[in-house]
Amino acid sequence: MATGKSWSRWFAPLAAILMVVSLSGCFDKEGDQRKAFIDFLQNTVMRSGERLPTLTTDQKKQFGPLVSDYAILYGFSQQMNQVMDDGMKPVADSVNSIRVPQDYMTQSGPLRQANGSLNVLGQQVQNAKMQADSARSTLKQADELKTVYDKVYQKVVTAPADAMAPLIPAAQTFTAQLVQVGDFIQQQGTQVGFTAGGIQFPTSQQASQYNSLIAPLASQHQAFMQAYSTAQSAMQ
Repeated sequence: MATGKSWSRWFAPLAAILMVVSLSGCFDKEGDQRKAFIDFLQNTVMRSGERLPTLTTDQKKQFGPLVSDYAILYGFSQQMNQVMDDGMKPVADSVNSIRVPQDYMTQSGPLRQANGSLNVLGQQVQNAKMQADSARSTLKQADELKTVYDKVYQKVVTAPADAMAPLIPAAQTFTAQLVQVGDFIQQQGTQVGFTAGGIQFPTSQQASQYNSLIAPLASQHQAFMQAYSTAQSAMQ
């Protein structure tokens, strides 16, 4: 019996200790998730460039409910990558392919198609930004996380969206003008001559029309490339 009482006396405080440890573990879990997520934002997301990483299974377990906070950043980033890949890069590729006057004609089709999609891309960027802002406004974050998250949000969402604002109209203006040049050359048919990387017209009126069409291209090209470079830098 003495032995039984001895075990009983030891068991009671041990059970209390185990209960405290268990309860402490529950309360610390949220802090551990927040700490892991902050570390991920600072050391991975802020250094990731334009392609944000997909979360691994282990990371999802580590971050717990904060996975949804990351989904806002990741979802917007994916949409911006699509805008650049499907909308802006084809424009830049076509522009870079124009080296001699004949290229205005060969690139006219791709540029016309790209120009038609730019309005849709502009709306896509606006919608993506509004969705991200709306989702962000519902987040309940501890101050230490909010401070870091706000910086990441500025880099991943706000800066790229702001950079897109001048890029899309610059691309629209430039591509429309390039298409006009290509169409004009095409309309002249066999009257046009191409020699040594240049172009010749049979009349001064045709040459004057051509010169008036290409006159704005230098400034439009500069505006587009500057805006394009700014957008790329904003997504790095």
